[in-house]
Amino acid sequence: MTTSAVIMMIVAALLLWGGFVAAVLHLRRTPEVPDDDQGFGSEDYPRTT
Repeated sequence: MTTSAVIMMIVAALLLWGGFVAAVLHLRRTPEVPDDDQGFGSEDYPRTT
């Protein structure tokens, strides 16, 4: 591999893993709060038995 190919591979890997690390850190600081209006709870379905 040429020097420019190695440099581009390193840049691409750093960009990919850097974005992944940034996303994980962002989710740890601001976790997603689940919506309560989604339904799917036991009270949403009538008992048939």
